[in-house]
Amino acid sequence: MWMLRLSWLNLWRNKGRTTISMAAVFFAVVLSILLTSITDGSFDHLINNLVGYYTGYVQIHKNGYWEEQILDNSFRTSAALEDSIRQEKNIRGLTPRLESFALASSGDLTKGVMVVGIDPQKENEATSLQDKMSKGEYLGKSGNNVLLGEGLANRLKLNLNDTLVLIGQGYHGSTAVGKYRISGILRFGAPELNDRILFMTLPTAQELFGADHMITSYVLILDNTQKLAETTDQLRKNLTTGYEVMSWEDIMPDIKQHMVSDMANTKIFQAILYVLVAMGIFGTMLMMMVERTFELGMLMAIGMKKSKMILLLVSESVLTMMGGCLTGILISIPLVYYLKIHPIRFKGELGQTWERFGFEAVLPTSTDAGNFIWQGLLVLSIGLTLSIYPVWKVLKLDPVSSLKR
Repeated sequence: MWMLRLSWLNLWRNKGRTTISMAAVFFAVVLSILLTSITDGSFDHLINNLVGYYTGYVQIHKNGYWEEQILDNSFRTSAALEDSIRQEKNIRGLTPRLESFALASSGDLTKGVMVVGIDPQKENEATSLQDKMSKGEYLGKSGNNVLLGEGLANRLKLNLNDTLVLIGQGYHGSTAVGKYRISGILRFGAPELNDRILFMTLPTAQELFGADHMITSYVLILDNTQKLAETTDQLRKNLTTGYEVMSWEDIMPDIKQHMVSDMANTKIFQAILYVLVAMGIFGTMLMMMVERTFELGMLMAIGMKKSKMILLLVSESVLTMMGGCLTGILISIPLVYYLKIHPIRFKGELGQTWERFGFEAVLPTSTDAGNFIWQGLLVLSIGLTLSIYPVWKVLKLDPVSSLKR
């Protein structure tokens, strides 16, 4: 205990040196936490936009559907199949869909759209679709109403209660034609969805395409997304060979690859940051040892053992590193939470570039407690590792030469 007290008093004998040392650790912790939080937050936001908003974490299709996405590769809904899927405990939500493409027309304007037939209640439970409503009313259980993405509505110059005509190809090559009232406008985080998607009730879509009781997919939402691979493998074992089970990573491999490459770039930036941190901490230790050479030589000359001197210096390093790390973590917490509520948004040409690639031009942060703990521990370990230098200097210290100013 007396050693810690002596170490604490020694630290504040030279306030400038101690402040510089703690500041180096403090800024290292803050920067590393911010970098990790922004990276994780942007990935989580991207997944929520493209996965949680629409594709789901896992999809189940008839074998061959993903390679040839046509209505002829749809399958019949089945209560027994749904029960078999729900046996997997990690599944929180399940919703059937009938998806196909059609030509949407309004006056002289036309655009190709993705028509999605849904069970409104189950879809909302699985993907919170109703929360994406920007105006209008959500779909009921039946009716000749549709929901349009905001970008699609603007492209066709349509608004609430306007009429939209759909023309396409139905099940087994039949003609699909229908006229529908727009009951609501949706706003998605992903521009790609905003510009091309249209929702209607599942019975309405089945009637439009002449595909009674048929669906193209079951979309699943998971309780624990960290168990994605495990859940997907278990579903493949539970279901018969007539179905294909695909995770969002299988459905969107380009997004997964983008995340992997971005994570690799982030690790490179973090490595550079840690090198700079190590150099900053080592610089302050080097300065400290130069300034304290006479002091340490004097202590040794009056009989202080090198073992106790090493313990004293290590204690000072531990207190300095812990003080900087704890301060950095405490300052980072409100900063990260603020950036989560008010994320960084890109505007102008940069924002438009992001949106052209299908990403929302925003960088939120992740508030995962692990980011604060692990980054703090990592910087602390760097500092403690560098404490070997003062130990090495003490072991080589000659009291006679160190007392010569």
